[in-house]
Amino acid sequence: MNLDECHYIGYTSKVHGKQGELTLKLEVDFLEECKKLESVLIQMNKTDNSLIPFFITKSEFQNNGTLRIKLDDVDDIATAKSLSGKGIYILNTALPTQKGKQFYHHEVADFKIIDTNYGQVGEISQILNYPKQAIFEVLHTNGKEILIPVADDIINEIDRENKIINVTTPDGLIDLYLE
Repeated sequence: MNLDECHYIGYTSKVHGKQGELTLKLEVDFLEECKKLESVLIQMNKTDNSLIPFFITKSEFQNNGTLRIKLDDVDDIATAKSLSGKGIYILNTALPTQKGKQFYHHEVADFKIIDTNYGQVGEISQILNYPKQAIFEVLHTNGKEILIPVADDIINEIDRENKIINVTTPDGLIDLYLE
């Protein structure tokens, strides 16, 4: 598997018990769906973009919000330790469907941005992830790059069928990039 086809959900934080169980620290909003996963993909080496699939034979939420899992063919502490501290992914196709203004970043690539006051701004080329704010990087029809914050008060509606995101940007934001 390749990272481009997958979504990061968290990491293996430690070994649990003597039977090779692992504790997952999940970094997603869809925790209940994670408990129902049949398999996960583990990134064995951070410098490598390939992922190794593992089937889950048992999963159980812990009191501290982590998920304890038992992987098929991982039956001892040594094998489980080799999987500790690794990134955990699932296929993009296994993600729960988002509704309303919520979306996955990979989902809106190539969506058009239409502003209430400005009209069609351009097409999303990517989403930049900064610690405090995600940003739509939009390629305007004239080739210029426009950066628009990803925020609930800016996004009005997401039309998934027509691949359009309707926004209301602050006055002058788009003009700032086009001058």
